Amino acid sequence: MSFSPVLAFYRAASSVLGAFAGLYLNGRAKRGKEDPARVGERFGRYTQTRPAGPVVWVHAASVGESGVALALIEALSTQNAALSFVLTTGTRTSAELVARRAPARTTHVYVPLDRADCVRRFLDRWRPDVGVFVESELWPNLILEAEARGVKLALVNARMSPRTLRRWSNWRAAGRRLVGAFRYVSAADERTRDALAQLRPAPIGTPGNLKLAAPAPRADANARAALAAEIGQRPIWLAASTHQGEDEIVLAAHAIVQRNFPNALLIIAPRHPERGADVARQANDAPRRSTGAGPGNAPIYVADTLGELGTLYDLAPVSLVAGSLLPHLKGHNPIEPAKLGSAIITGPYVESFQDLFAEMLAAGGARRVTDAESLATEVANLWRDESARAKQLEAAHAVTAQGADAFARTVNAILALAPAAGAPQSTANASA
Repeated sequence: MSFSPVLAFYRAASSVLGAFAGLYLNGRAKRGKEDPARVGERFGRYTQTRPAGPVVWVHAASVGESGVALALIEALSTQNAALSFVLTTGTRTSAELVARRAPARTTHVYVPLDRADCVRRFLDRWRPDVGVFVESELWPNLILEAEARGVKLALVNARMSPRTLRRWSNWRAAGRRLVGAFRYVSAADERTRDALAQLRPAPIGTPGNLKLAAPAPRADANARAALAAEIGQRPIWLAASTHQGEDEIVLAAHAIVQRNFPNALLIIAPRHPERGADVARQANDAPRRSTGAGPGNAPIYVADTLGELGTLYDLAPVSLVAGSLLPHLKGHNPIEPAKLGSAIITGPYVESFQDLFAEMLAAGGARRVTDAESLATEVANLWRDESARAKQLEAAHAVTAQGADAFARTVNAILALAPAAGAPQSTANASA
């Protein structure tokens, strides 16, 4: 493998700066960004016990990647019952998602800091046979230390923004070294595949977005029925996963909507539920779901809970997929509303899902807006024209139906790396 000055500098700097990690993580814990009871896991100190037999380690950065990771684990465990799984994530929201949805034989832990000693403790404890990185969170120490232990690595559903791809093109030796550590690589889109092909002599898997194959998020039938009964015949729309600064745009749009639909209801689901109180204050003390309140006759309802987005998409005939209305944001996943029958509206800033949105927009499966006025117009248009909304939903659903083949290829590639059912655990990992 070629030497990379960038990687050499990174590994030295991570060791030096890592001395301040405790202060950093304690500060995050005070702000609710880390689980205080589990901060030790970020240093590679775990209380959980490694399961016997072969272990597949799957790393997913946050909530979106965790959904793909959980679907892969379910498929892998079905095909090889001898496998156990360690799923690492980096955020509290992803940990809460995994706690609700983790299949049997799956242990969730927080990913260690990318500091050599923390990574080594992680590998000493879990001794994975296979390591699967979902999408594009490439931690150099984690990857290189795992490779040195003989862990068979796979990078699946790789998806990189144009900015990230430019960075790798500037740091070509580092990119070659890291991407070369993976025995199997697949990309979610052609842009990422073409860029990775420049860094890796071995073939890249046929592109295909695994998120397209993920099942729709769970919709709680009882919760949906209770909300629908309380709302009655009022026209409703959902602003899903809003960020700070977007709420003002959404609230302004709803005020415009109310000129023609005075009894309309807007449900705002903030991306970070802890923002619920602030959003409610902006909306004239709107009722909040986290307090047990229902929407009543209020014009705005704040759904500041976790795990209910599927229920809300299933309820709302029209949804804004937020994280897309301000230039510093990069968009959120449109597949969930598409699979649950909610007509999609998006802002212009969708860098993280550019290819998917481009396909949806070209197929007529989504509508793009730029401000409060255009957002209000599209909400009203979709309410008024049932036929147009049905055609848009059909187009969006057709786009989401394309991921099954890529998912099957990925599962087979990971199984090919894992010990066969009944095979002994690798000597290298067992002695680590």
